[in-house]
Amino acid sequence: MSSIRVSFHFNLQVGSSSVSARLYRGAKSAKMGASHLCLHYCYYQSAAGFAAFHRTAKALISKPSSTFLCRRRHHHRCLYRNTASAASAACNTSKEIRSTDLVALEFAELNLPVSNKITGKLGHARIRQHVNPLSSSFTVPVPIPDWSEVYKDPTLPLMVDIGSGSGRFLIWLARRNPDSGNYLGLEIRQKLVKRAEFWVQELALSNIHFLFANASVSFKQLVSSYPGPLMLVSILCPDPHFKKKHHKRRVVQKPLVDSIIDYLMPGGKVFVQSDVLEVALDMRKQFDAESKVLQHIDTIDPTVPCDSEGWVLNNPMGIRTEREIHSEFEGANIYRRMYQKKI
Repeated sequence: MSSIRVSFHFNLQVGSSSVSARLYRGAKSAKMGASHLCLHYCYYQSAAGFAAFHRTAKALISKPSSTFLCRRRHHHRCLYRNTASAASAACNTSKEIRSTDLVALEFAELNLPVSNKITGKLGHARIRQHVNPLSSSFTVPVPIPDWSEVYKDPTLPLMVDIGSGSGRFLIWLARRNPDSGNYLGLEIRQKLVKRAEFWVQELALSNIHFLFANASVSFKQLVSSYPGPLMLVSILCPDPHFKKKHHKRRVVQKPLVDSIIDYLMPGGKVFVQSDVLEVALDMRKQFDAESKVLQHIDTIDPTVPCDSEGWVLNNPMGIRTEREIHSEFEGANIYRRMYQKKI
């Protein structure tokens, strides 16, 4: 029997129960027969949260002889071991889970085409991680699509994801909600848009579309032409543009905020998050300033868990973005805010 050493890195500040559920779902879907399960995480919650995480790891090993070792520190290193097979650990190969593996597990149910098939269709090229949205090549508004050709029912409520990245997050939502809403991803890196559209075609989804567009330039004309209501706008882990002279490149600027508020339906929501506190505070400042029109979700629904500084603890969408997974794997915090337009 092969021995597999599995490492998970989590930040429990996002909520112990949801993390435990994701850990359990991810490991089970991978069908791991692990004799060692190593958990590395930063712990900021209560002892009850730690106990819930402990129970999840025990369930993964699922052997009466499993043991638990832990050093109680700010950064914990925990080992859940199946002692019956521990002897084979020294003479067998080990596999350590990486953040990219966790991304694959999170979106496993989509069963997206493998990379070599995509390469055959679209060709292989390196995708730039950062682009300058103020470049002249991104200042031309994107043509407005024929919404009746893009969506099966163009009157359904619309969610717009600004900076949709690979598109997996939005595709997952569209597949989960085929009849209740339409989804539009705006992405400034064209190769990611082409790949996302390829996946949409492969999955035969009729309620999602991706556009190569600069949201700062094209958002207003796109949503104003859409036949149905705008129900949700998400801006998740946007490019931080750390240098002060580059802050003007950040996507959340006053004109975009104004357009979102103008076209958002009453009761519609805005969801923003970042793994960079400075960026999260910048977005928060701009949306908090619209308190005459927007309310933060915890003032409407006190059951929504927030920390003492008003950051939403759990991702309310039911699925994490890829950047979110990578960041939590590295132990980073995710700073979230969700606003609702007053009715």
